[in-house]
Amino acid sequence: MEFQIPEMLGAGLILLLLFVTGYIATKVKIPEVIIYILLGISLGGILYESHLLHFIGEVGIVLLFFMLGMEFPIKQLATVAKKVTPAGSLDVVLSFGLTTIICLLMGVDPLMSLLIGGVLYATSSSITAKLLESSKRMANPESEFMLGLLIFEDLVAPVLVAILVGLTAGGALTFEAMGLLIGKVLVLTVGAILIGYFLFSKLGPFFDRHMNKDVFILFIIGVALAYGGLALYLELSEVLGAFLAGIIIAEVRRTHQLEAMIIPIRDLTLPLFFLYFGTTIQFGEGVPMLPLLLILLVWSIFAKIIVGIYGGRWYGLSNRVALRAGFSLTQRGEFSIIIASFATGAIKVFSSVFILASAMIGIILFQLAPKISKKIYGTKSKPAKVKLPG
Repeated sequence: MEFQIPEMLGAGLILLLLFVTGYIATKVKIPEVIIYILLGISLGGILYESHLLHFIGEVGIVLLFFMLGMEFPIKQLATVAKKVTPAGSLDVVLSFGLTTIICLLMGVDPLMSLLIGGVLYATSSSITAKLLESSKRMANPESEFMLGLLIFEDLVAPVLVAILVGLTAGGALTFEAMGLLIGKVLVLTVGAILIGYFLFSKLGPFFDRHMNKDVFILFIIGVALAYGGLALYLELSEVLGAFLAGIIIAEVRRTHQLEAMIIPIRDLTLPLFFLYFGTTIQFGEGVPMLPLLLILLVWSIFAKIIVGIYGGRWYGLSNRVALRAGFSLTQRGEFSIIIASFATGAIKVFSSVFILASAMIGIILFQLAPKISKKIYGTKSKPAKVKLPG
């Protein structure tokens, strides 16, 4: 007879385990994200493909990016998008394009080279945003540049995913299919801008009357989940939808009051995303193509540092702040997992090991970034010519 425990008991035990490991992490000064990922790996056999865990984790990441979007009213977002495009384009060339070429030169077949290039492309939005907040660097001048670059990647990544899905499925990738995908992104984005500008910008008095009522949280969370879910319905990223929902709400100009309502729910659900992330990493039998893995780990770090240095300077950051941004962008995560799921066999194991190693190394480099930049450029830096979020 198979032994099963009630879901309620299992949920309680998971939350208690997350508390214990998170508490230990704070005591030994290890980022909580790493501990949660490692816990997920250790519990992978028990929690693998848990639909409930996956869903609650998705709610956490949706709320994280919803809150980030709330920091960017439409006019400020347009300014950031215009300024970050050069850096975003360089990021595509280095992290995806040159990575694919390296794999081809190392004898990997073209399709698998494209898949690995996709795995290496996007910085982990969830890990980076969580680290910016927990390290109290959200108000630093590089945060706007970093968040703008993450959103640029979130716009490019769905297109990249669609291309790789078409290739791995053996189907023809037509201009019509690409046009449809880009059209969906535009519709979702323009829709958010119009709703925010013409509707929510006029709802300030409504928010003032009802924000102190307990029921109002249902409206706010409902907006976040509905627009994130709409993005999923359109076969896009829920992260993109959540961010756009945030910029809708940002037009009300009540960000700080609303954040106080959302933070407790986000802090309850977000650790479950990192736990689920860990459960998706399957090592299999050993690490295939170890020399290529080491080469790509090193290259993935240098590529993001280059993007940070040059892209940050194009954006208007000082040399020191741009270097700090570069060292803070090296971790890969959720989009890498999505793309790795299209692979099979050795390439899937290879990608999983890379994602874990990159996440751990990236978190360490994020923590060291201020010290490294200060060591190279000293304590003084030219004031950045950017507006802070909010």
